[in-house]
Amino acid sequence: MTKERPIVVLASDHAGIGMRKKLRDELLAGGYEVLDLGPETADPVDYPDYAEAVAGPVSRGDARFGVLVCGTGIGMSIAANRFPGVRAALLYDEFAARHARRHNDANVAVFGSRTMRPDAAAHRLKVFLAEPFEGGRHAVRLEKIRRMENRPGQYVPKGAAGCPS
Repeated sequence: MTKERPIVVLASDHAGIGMRKKLRDELLAGGYEVLDLGPETADPVDYPDYAEAVAGPVSRGDARFGVLVCGTGIGMSIAANRFPGVRAALLYDEFAARHARRHNDANVAVFGSRTMRPDAAAHRLKVFLAEPFEGGRHAVRLEKIRRMENRPGQYVPKGAAGCPS
C-alpha cells in the first residue's frame, strides 16, 4: 500500500510565475496532487488576491499545504497569515524550511523569486514537505496562536509586563 500524498495548492504574482512553474513541476514529479491557481501571464496582478486563493483552501482544510511566490515572499507571507490556521513561512534557507515544519507546523511555504534561485527554492520545498511537526512544547505554542486567532487583539499572555491581567 502506498502512502497518499497531500493536496498542495500554489499560486504566485506576476513576478513569481517562472519559479511557481518550476515548483509545480517538482511537486508533480514527487507524486503530489497539485492545484495551480496561476496566474498564467506576466500581466501585473495583486499578490493579496493570490495569497487568498491559496490560504483559503489551506485554512478550510481543503488542501494540506500551500505554496506562494512573489518578488520577495514578504507580501505573500503577510497576506496568507491573515487566515485562521494558516502558518505561512518565508523559506529563506534550508534551516528555515526544516524548522518551519518541525517547530511551527507551517502549512504554506513562501518564496521570493527575486531573492532566491528556483533550484534552491525547489530544494527547500522538498525539505519542508518531508519534515514532520515535532509537537510537544511546540504544540503548546501553536495553541496560543489559535487563541489569538479566535480573539484578535484580546489575547494577553499571563505575566506580560505592562499588560492588564
